[in-house]
Amino acid sequence: MKQWYESLFENYAKKYDKECYVQGTIGECDFIELEINRDKSLKIIDIGCGTGRHAIELTKRGYNVIGVDLSENQIKGAREKAREAGLTIDFQTQDARNLPFDGEFDLAIMLCEGGFSLMETDKMNFEILKNAAKALKSKGKLIFTALNGLFPLFHSVKEFYESSTKEGNSACKDCSFDLMTFRDHNTVSFEDDSGNKKELKCNERYYVPSEITWLLNSLKFTKIDIFGAKLGAFSRNDKLTTEDFEMLVVAEK
Repeated sequence: MKQWYESLFENYAKKYDKECYVQGTIGECDFIELEINRDKSLKIIDIGCGTGRHAIELTKRGYNVIGVDLSENQIKGAREKAREAGLTIDFQTQDARNLPFDGEFDLAIMLCEGGFSLMETDKMNFEILKNAAKALKSKGKLIFTALNGLFPLFHSVKEFYESSTKEGNSACKDCSFDLMTFRDHNTVSFEDDSGNKKELKCNERYYVPSEITWLLNSLKFTKIDIFGAKLGAFSRNDKLTTEDFEMLVVAEK
């Protein structure tokens, strides 16, 4: 049986690119460049790359990037966009829980919940972090975003989704946040690229900073910084607060 995230992205590449939460690519890539001191000799892997927006933008800026995603449809969309931009990028259909890379990359990015926190068990989410860590060289860096577990303690996830949904985008309803598991169970309604209206039962894991720190420490990351993640405006100046829906994590081995 397919999981909700597999069904969602079966035929959703073009509509996905119009979602409001994927419009921050330029500013997010600016932050990535600062974090690697604009060193174009570095090898980068974009895990859960979707339709390749970060990989394409970084390649345009002269970086060597590989993009991987579980969804063949998303990878197909990424390849089409790269071709239209006149770029040659290695986009691969891969499961982030079982990547074939070992010590090959200087930087791994997983942005906009590109796999991590979407899995149905905490163990599977940890496998994604483990595989990202394994793909990195001994002094590698990992930059990713995760849903901020502090947010639902002070705010309604349902109200957040309602306030941020735009016409034509997917919409979440029937949100139910479980304090025991820190998972939000909801129903997402959307229209796929063929115009079919669909509804899926979803659940996503929210993490608190201490959990993220513990998980990364167990994977031999020695320097871990966590910030608030502002769409298209990632910055080390944004201290994580209960107002942030997402957290930005920068970890170094």
